Amino acid sequence: MPLSDRDRALLAFEAEWRRHGGAKEEAIRAEFAMPPARYYQLLGRLIDTAEALEHDPLLVRRLRRLRDERAATRAARAGVR
Repeated sequence: MPLSDRDRALLAFEAEWRRHGGAKEEAIRAEFAMPPARYYQLLGRLIDTAEALEHDPLLVRRLRRLRDERAATRAARAGVR
């Protein structure tokens, strides 16, 4: 199944948002008319798809690595308590 226009827009935004400056959450609301939590939920599901990986392998691998690092950090903190 090919990526939807929204899927491509999410990936493009994630690849380019730093160049625009400002707060990312504000930019998400302005660009997609959705709360940041929903954006991150959709992005998380999207980067797990083969279609997203094929569309932009460098970005998707970077996002997966960052997500995995954050999860490992949270798990380590939870284990320390």
